[in-house]
Amino acid sequence: MNKPINLFTVTFVAIITVYLYVLGENKTLEILKEDYLYVLWLIPVSFAFLYFKFKLKDYEIINFNRNSEVSLKSTILFFLLFQVYDYYSEGGFIGMISQWFIYWIMGIIALLLMETINYYKNYRLLQKVK
Repeated sequence: MNKPINLFTVTFVAIITVYLYVLGENKTLEILKEDYLYVLWLIPVSFAFLYFKFKLKDYEIINFNRNSEVSLKSTILFFLLFQVYDYYSEGGFIGMISQWFIYWIMGIIALLLMETINYYKNYRLLQKVK
């Protein structure tokens, strides 16, 4: 999971940099404040992830998600489709880029949920073995 975390860190810095350059500090802070509920959803998902991760730290983890991984090409195409939709529905370029932060948060939530489910399946498998 180290590679996606590094990618999310780089993209977060890129999003904030674009926001500050294009929108300015006040609008950037306003966007971040508007989406605080999505950020709060990261807390319980992160706790569940960390709980199972620490429970299974001494065990070999089976990757149940290997058949459901999405390619980078598919992810970029999906993102571009949403960008075209946002450009028209959110009133142009500024409205389009204002959605980037929420996409970023949803991406982290999805990644954590997938990893948490994988750990949960490993945990259940371990319980059956014991």
